Amino acid sequence: MELWQLPVTEVAALIREQRVSAVEVAESCLARVEAVNPELNALADVRPEETLAEARRADAAVAAGAELGPLHGVPASTKINTPQRGALMSHGVAAMAGMRATHDDASVAALRAAGAVFLGRSNAPAFSVRWFTENEPHGRTLNPWSAGHTPGGSSGGAASSLAAGMTPLAQGNDIGGSIRFPAGCCGVVGVRPTVGLISNWIAPEDTGPEPPLTVQAWAVQGPMARTVADARLALHAMAGADLRDPFGVPALPAAAPPAGPIRVGVVRDVGIAKPHPSVDAAVSEAARWLADAGYEVEEIELPLLAEAARLWSLLLFEDLRPGLPGMLEMADEPLRVHMRYAFEHAAGLWGEEPGLTAYVTGWARRATLITRLQELLGTGMLLLTPVSAEPPFEQDADILDPERGRSIVDAQWPMTALPVLGFPGVSVPASVADGLPIGVQLIGGRFTEDLVLDAAQAIEDRAPRIVPPAFS
Repeated sequence: MELWQLPVTEVAALIREQRVSAVEVAESCLARVEAVNPELNALADVRPEETLAEARRADAAVAAGAELGPLHGVPASTKINTPQRGALMSHGVAAMAGMRATHDDASVAALRAAGAVFLGRSNAPAFSVRWFTENEPHGRTLNPWSAGHTPGGSSGGAASSLAAGMTPLAQGNDIGGSIRFPAGCCGVVGVRPTVGLISNWIAPEDTGPEPPLTVQAWAVQGPMARTVADARLALHAMAGADLRDPFGVPALPAAAPPAGPIRVGVVRDVGIAKPHPSVDAAVSEAARWLADAGYEVEEIELPLLAEAARLWSLLLFEDLRPGLPGMLEMADEPLRVHMRYAFEHAAGLWGEEPGLTAYVTGWARRATLITRLQELLGTGMLLLTPVSAEPPFEQDADILDPERGRSIVDAQWPMTALPVLGFPGVSVPASVADGLPIGVQLIGGRFTEDLVLDAAQAIEDRAPRIVPPAFS
């Protein structure tokens, strides 16, 4: 087996034990990038000499007997919308194609402190808005499973690069499924943590205009990896108290293990979009595997998730409305079409211009929904849902026509409901149907990431090996 094929946990152990060098691992991954990235276009701004220089420093630290972080020497990608000191930060927009960050954001700094070696910037759609990954300066990213289907978005480059073996670890961010959906589309693991668990702080020099309230309160940074164990290791390395983040926590709470068997509520459909048969079958398989692992599994109805998904379209798009003209001025044509259809979808739910009363009432209602969900899940219960009501979409499906664009927003209710509520969610591969991976989502109470990851591990342990043909 080649070094690029190994999981994070094994790579870190081999480097720590000096059985392989960080340089050897980096060279293996760089060779893989050279072999497959020209076709997939998952990574931008790959600078081999800088990566190898970081790897040499990592090897010197091992030789010197220095204290090593949990990701020491492990290659990782970071996203083109996330500040990494000196790296491209184009946001997928032609007008920003030459921008480079002056500082690391907190999540990148945490990866650096944990010993990760940075290898390229993962591609994303313009302004990281679409569930599809293409833009003017960097082009289109392909799904290693099928060039005709989206790798997901907005962290599509991260998911594609993981699935194709370019890096074993990736950083992403999520405000509407941007970690979890690409993970589901490419057959990898994606973690959306509780808001505040991983700092979302960005140096003032790299922020630009203050982000709207929904971005501040809902957007999170998180890990993506090929295995649950790798995602867990990276999550713990990235987590930390940071009061510079206005939604950061002063200390990370330790969750007590629940008494007795853990219950899992299966939520297949909330009345917004009927699940595709292959999606429904994947949820059924995952539920069966969890029952086999000792979980108490039951089908439930949870209308508050539908309400949260509808609030996503109200609160996020009303926050985006004031800055929309400037965004569209810099946007590429696919983003302009996507935004037109998305605003039309929101108007169908809330009216053309909902106004301040609807906006304020929506924020107030959000608090009630959070309380109700925490009361349900705070006792140790988990939820099992689809990642999306549909398998990975055909490329550019969101801009095909208004009706298809609206149906895609509806299909994404499991992705949009969770950011509104701020709870942790994990996307884990469950099956392959018609040559495409199908993932499921697990949701837990706030700050119960390890409980959610335990359930994801139970699914991973029982699921068939899910890797794209190109990975072998």
